[in-house]
This record gives sequence, C-alpha cells and structure tokens, in this order.
Amino acid sequence: MRLLAVTAHPDDEAAAFGGTLRLYHDRGVEIYVVCLTPGPAASHRGQAKSDHELAAIRRKEFAKSCEILGIDRGVVLDYTDGKLHRLDLYGIVDELVRHIREFRPQVMLTFGPEGAVTGHTDHSMVSVFATLAYTWAARNNRYPDQLIDGVRPHAVQKLYYATTRFILPDRPPVSPSPITTVIQIGDHMETKIAAFEAHTTQAPVFPMVRDSILARGRQEMFHLAATSKPATLIQETDLFADVNERE
Repeated sequence: MRLLAVTAHPDDEAAAFGGTLRLYHDRGVEIYVVCLTPGPAASHRGQAKSDHELAAIRRKEFAKSCEILGIDRGVVLDYTDGKLHRLDLYGIVDELVRHIREFRPQVMLTFGPEGAVTGHTDHSMVSVFATLAYTWAARNNRYPDQLIDGVRPHAVQKLYYATTRFILPDRPPVSPSPITTVIQIGDHMETKIAAFEAHTTQAPVFPMVRDSILARGRQEMFHLAATSKPATLIQETDLFADVNERE
C-alpha cells in the first residue's frame, strides 16, 4: 500500500500528520512526501545569513524529520515560499500529477482550503493544487504528454484533508473541515514532536506547536474530501478502510 502527502513547507509533514505517517510506516505502508517549497521565507531563520542558506538548512532538517517519521521518500521542490498564490496553477498541478502517476498511491493527505489552523495562504494553495492533481491524475485528457514510457493515469482512491477540533487564538479566522476520520497515534505523539523539533531553525515556535499538538491528545484528525468511487460518508478509524491494495 502507498500513501502520498503533499505539503507546503519543511516541518508541515511533522506538525500536520507526523504521527499518522509514522503509524502507517510501521504498518508496512510506503510513504512519500512532496513539499512544494524549501521554506526560505520563514520568519525564524536560525543562523542562516541568506534565503539560499536557510533553504539549504531546511532541506536538511526535512530529511532528518523524514528519517524519524519513517518516510520512504521525501522531496522538496523549488516553488516560491510565501507566494504560491501568485504562481502558475496549471504548471504546479502538472508536476503533482506526474508524482501521483509515477508513485500510484491509494491514499493522499494534504491541507484543507482554510489553510490549516494557521490559515497560511501557502497551505490553502497546496490544498487547491493537490485536490486538482488528485482529480486530474486519473484522466487521460489531462497532461497527456506524461503518458509515455509506461506512465498511465492513476485514480487515487481517497483524498484526506488534515483537520482539528480546535483553532488557534490571535490568528486569521479559519473554518476547519468536519472530522470524518480519527487516527489514534499513541506513542507516535512523541515521535511526531521529535520530528518537528528536528527543524531546529524553527525553535522559537516549538512551545506553541508542542502545546497545539498536545491539545489534540494522542490523535490526528482528517476529513475525507473525495473518493474515487461513490460512497456514503461514515466515521472512520483507518485511512485505508475499504481501499483496494491492487489499484
């Protein structure tokens, strides 16, 4: 089985769904994370003296976090941090569709259109890009130039948005997606925190993020946003419920 997560910045993989990624890795699921930006526009910069240096540091932090979470493959792309809303939507979705068609996941994770609890514009745009890629990867009339050398359309069976039962104070108002799926991450809470803290340039936000993570309890929550086949919405405890491993 295969799971693809699409994020905006290094550290999203840990803060948004780190416990779930580690849990499914331990269950034998192959995990792939595509991060759209290297994060050089971050307010917290560690010892970096330039955007280029910060991006290089954050790539290394991402790699360490992926190791802690058991992520089989993690890729950081080079789109412009903080400006995803100004970039070419069709081109970014093209690249994500290629990743989907080559990796062929059964399940995808990303943010909701509200931009997660932070309301970050990049998170909102990742939701748009990933949702379109989820839909278009299955169609042979979308990016047909990719369909060579054995690459074929691929219908991901389930798309989930990360969501929560809480919002952060002193942030832009957000409207989290309703919770359909609760994953009990147990002791992987500590793994999730350790993976986030591998992003040492972001140390000033560790206390706030730690408090936000602990506020969830030992759970991560998701909204089932789309399925490849018509289905009635039910409450789930497993992202791979009713998934066909052979597709």
